[in-house]
Amino acid sequence: MRNFKVQITVAALAGLTMLSACGQSGDTDATSEATEETASATLPNGMTVKDQIEARQGQLKKVGKAFKTIIDQSKSDSPDMAAIQAATASITAETEGMADWFPEGTGPDSGIETDALPIIWDEKEDFLQKVSDMQEAAAKLDAAAQSGDAEAIGAAFKTAGGTCKSCHDKYRLDD
Repeated sequence: MRNFKVQITVAALAGLTMLSACGQSGDTDATSEATEETASATLPNGMTVKDQIEARQGQLKKVGKAFKTIIDQSKSDSPDMAAIQAATASITAETEGMADWFPEGTGPDSGIETDALPIIWDEKEDFLQKVSDMQEAAAKLDAAAQSGDAEAIGAAFKTAGGTCKSCHDKYRLDD
């Protein structure tokens, strides 16, 4: 377990910004600068712009919380493997459908507070590849956790965190 703690701690220290990047900053009243008309505009998926952005932010906060659970457990003298396994399963489940969380009209030009940068929609293909890379890394992290192999978890955690960071470095407003 000591090797696991070292691997996770190193990965956590290298990517602490990843945790803040997984959630969206700002208050939940995202319409402070938006007009009611924009906030209540209906998207092709049936959601309003405001609801879509808030749903996206909520999902990303859940992912950040799951990553934090893994980091916290790695710092423990006796990590709770069941908690780690639940967290990795959550990351996989919470990121399902992530490619659909960013429909046209839900960027900063909507007037609703979001940390998503306009480049997401300008470079949609690259962005979607990064989402796919993250989902693949999350699935591998979950498989490693479900196996109970601490060394594999450490390596997979580092990869998964790296995918988050690479996307956030380019597509998310810096905190």
